[in-house]
Amino acid sequence: MPRAARKPPTTCPPGRLSSPCAVHGLLELLTRPWTMHILLALGTNGPTRFGVLRRSIEGISSRVLTERLRLLEAKGFIFRQYKATIPPEVTYGITSRMKDIERVFAELDKVAAKWQQEDSPDKQATA
Repeated sequence: MPRAARKPPTTCPPGRLSSPCAVHGLLELLTRPWTMHILLALGTNGPTRFGVLRRSIEGISSRVLTERLRLLEAKGFIFRQYKATIPPEVTYGITSRMKDIERVFAELDKVAAKWQQEDSPDKQATA
């Protein structure tokens, strides 16, 4: 019998974080499937057209990409620029809100690189 998905806490438990409720909301947004991939692609490549963005994220469908882009735009993490050309030109990029957490992405990248090096077969063979 499958377990029910855990819901985020409805109350804010005291802890080391200054605002645990805010962190829960942010984590809920960022941990949705494909969200981090989209933000990383836009943060790395700068403003990007929809088709280029879809091709740069292997495995994402146009429907899911559209849903996530709309959500991220509504939350203020990205902007959408539309030009009425034929075909229409839609470009997405990060906003200053997203720039606020770019440092977090940079730190995650450092940790991932460190762990990747530690877990590499060459490193394990010499240990």
